[in-house]
Amino acid sequence: MKLNAKQLRTAQADEIKKQLGRQRTNPLYLILENIYDTYNVGGLFRLADALAIRKIYLCGQTEIPPNAKIKKASVGTYKVVPWEYYNTAKAAVDQIRHQSQVGVIAVEQSPQAVGYTKADYTTPLALIVGNETFGVLPETLALADQIVEIPMWGINRSLNVIVSAAIVSYWAIHHSQNV
Repeated sequence: MKLNAKQLRTAQADEIKKQLGRQRTNPLYLILENIYDTYNVGGLFRLADALAIRKIYLCGQTEIPPNAKIKKASVGTYKVVPWEYYNTAKAAVDQIRHQSQVGVIAVEQSPQAVGYTKADYTTPLALIVGNETFGVLPETLALADQIVEIPMWGINRSLNVIVSAAIVSYWAIHHSQNV
């Protein structure tokens, strides 16, 4: 079932879920740490839907649905992508690792980072993305099995969080050993 933007915005969550039935999901999770821009949160819900990601974990100062900007930017996908809120990314990582053996990759510029094309994307896998200004917190980076970065050749240090998450998550799904 594919819905256009108008259908997604106006449909009730229960109605959509009933029509979807048991949709196949990819064994990939997104952990959003302190994402301040609610339009970015909405865009990440839209990305999660596009990739059939299993769940989003909203952490710290990240706004949660329902929020007018999240609703608008997500084009209604916040209704169908499973999500949970945790006070910290550590709590989310602990929860997801408690459920099963999940690898954790942080997407961040770091001396410990490897190029995103060089990482091990064995699934199930959680990708952590961080704040638009400060990135993933150092204590959260310490929880990751791997840290990956996207090369930047200009004077800007990083890409928008949605763009970064999209590049790495599409790569992860394409290069996963267990999908």
